[in-house]
Amino acid sequence: MEPTEATLCHPVVDGELLCIRKQRGLGAGKLVGPGGKVEGGETVREAARREVREELRVEPVGVEKRGEFDFHFRDGTVDDDSMHVYVFAAEGIEGEPETTEEAVPEWHPTGAVPYDEMWIDDRVWLPHLIAGETFRGEFVLSDDGESLVRYEMEIGVAVE
Repeated sequence: MEPTEATLCHPVVDGELLCIRKQRGLGAGKLVGPGGKVEGGETVREAARREVREELRVEPVGVEKRGEFDFHFRDGTVDDDSMHVYVFAAEGIEGEPETTEEAVPEWHPTGAVPYDEMWIDDRVWLPHLIAGETFRGEFVLSDDGESLVRYEMEIGVAVE
């Protein structure tokens, strides 16, 4: 079974990270980056931009790919769900972020990101995105997504 292809796009503007408080679906209640599944006929960059528009009603500018991950959720014995996620950063946004059915926008200083309100893997890779570095990795999460079973990450790799 092929992994689900998805995107994340974190705007980082003037020393602040734009996140969303997820309102529904996978990760509801968590602080995450705007993102979602890649739809048929669109590139991953188009998908990342579309998700930011849909979730926050703003246009991301200066969108740059920073990394790729494989995520696996496991119950300890069987690979339940896999995602291949393309990670982007945006250097700015046009418009004022709005609350939608999917998301509530929240700005956080890049030096004080509330990692305890995010997915457990974010504390591993997000500092590299904030630092402008590129990365590739694999994360294996517990079935509930609250524990990191194992991970591998490479920093400074080509991501095109």
